[in-house]
Amino acid sequence: MALRVETVMLGPDTDQYAGKGQQALSVDRIASAARRVESLGFDGTTAPEAGHDPFLPLAIAAEHTEQVALGTNVAVAFPRSPMATAQVAWDLQALSGGRFNLGLGTQVKAHNVRRYAAPWTAAPGPRLRDYISCMKAMFEAFQSGSRPNFESEHYQFTLMSPFFNPGPIEHPHVPIYIAAVNPYMAKLSGELCDGLRLHPISTFAHTRAEVLPQVEAGARKSGRRLADIDIVGAPFLAIGDDEEDLEKARQALKQHIAFYASTPTYHSVLEFHDWMDVAEALHKLSREGRWTEMPSQITDDMLHEWAIVGTRDEFSELLVDRCGDLYDTVLLDLPPRLWRDEDWVRETVRALQRS
Repeated sequence: MALRVETVMLGPDTDQYAGKGQQALSVDRIASAARRVESLGFDGTTAPEAGHDPFLPLAIAAEHTEQVALGTNVAVAFPRSPMATAQVAWDLQALSGGRFNLGLGTQVKAHNVRRYAAPWTAAPGPRLRDYISCMKAMFEAFQSGSRPNFESEHYQFTLMSPFFNPGPIEHPHVPIYIAAVNPYMAKLSGELCDGLRLHPISTFAHTRAEVLPQVEAGARKSGRRLADIDIVGAPFLAIGDDEEDLEKARQALKQHIAFYASTPTYHSVLEFHDWMDVAEALHKLSREGRWTEMPSQITDDMLHEWAIVGTRDEFSELLVDRCGDLYDTVLLDLPPRLWRDEDWVRETVRALQRS
């Protein structure tokens, strides 16, 4: 089956992962990036929540594109009420002519409480289950005008007067995707969602052995099949023109991987591979702010488990061989030097779509 191909719009670069800050946004920069993604033949593009709001760029992108799908990858759920998220998702679906998909994640407790200044009221899995169900009730009320009657352990939605109802839209089904690494969220994606956005920290082996069986179990619970769930993979990429160039790409990628692998929430992946000594070392370095020292903990063998590593000429074939049977959609987070070769990007997208 051919892969759908998407990319991230204005995502974090190596300097940001190394704690050196990020570029400022502008309307022109967002619009230009969106037009470029569409012109290169991508099926979709996403906006991250990596220091900027993930929804605002998509409103600009919707104005400057016609066909490409637009999604959040991912919006952090709990600092926003279900209604706040449902309203912006509904509006983006209307403004884009039905091209929007809502990607949600929970983030970890420390970031919710200390960075977002948001309360952490319960375990994230059951709370996200209620959050999604509540939003679906809101979408139904928006479209039909019916009186809401949703009550769960964590959320209540029982009031919607006509004054505050945004009203029906042409494409009322807002596809919901959630980010997942661990079993509960993977199963929840199969049960309640349209798709799963795999975190790149999940290696190919971990995805195959631990994640997809849980997605399938969740899908069966809701009377569906694994094939009904859009599995979106975002593998780490190290691509070069020659061995010297490839080595530079490996080192930059190790900085990205070390950033995520330092987070205890993701340590189930490292535990799966018997890498807990590395996990603990990375967590210690991150707590001490020693970001630039962290890549040395990631060996080349570990990198191979996480990433597609190869030259530009062999990249498409390598990706299909490594993970073409795992994903329905692949997200290519390409470094700036590869973006500059638009002919290569366009042909790579076509090759993957033909796979």
